[in-house]
Amino acid sequence: MAEGDSFISVDYEVSGKVQGVFFRKYTQAEGKKLGVVGWVQNTEHGTVQGQLQGPTVKVRELQEWLRKTGSPKSQIKRAEFRNEKKIVALEYKNFSIVK
Repeated sequence: MAEGDSFISVDYEVSGKVQGVFFRKYTQAEGKKLGVVGWVQNTEHGTVQGQLQGPTVKVRELQEWLRKTGSPKSQIKRAEFRNEKKIVALEYKNFSIVK
């Protein structure tokens, strides 16, 4: 990592048609591609939630992907991000799908 890069952590929840459309699998793949770690899971109320951690610029890219792209068959209504904070070290080693 270049000097001056910092890590951030942010929680997210995405609503719309995001379950049953491989949203978690595509989110995991996009996170791995960008070098972001964290997790993703379906909720009981039809949304997808999780946490992202990584270099600020890469987390921002994944946030934009969650807002606008998602999986090919998804229809995103809203993506909410909460509890953003700077962190000194990553708390996860990879990007996992939580069942």
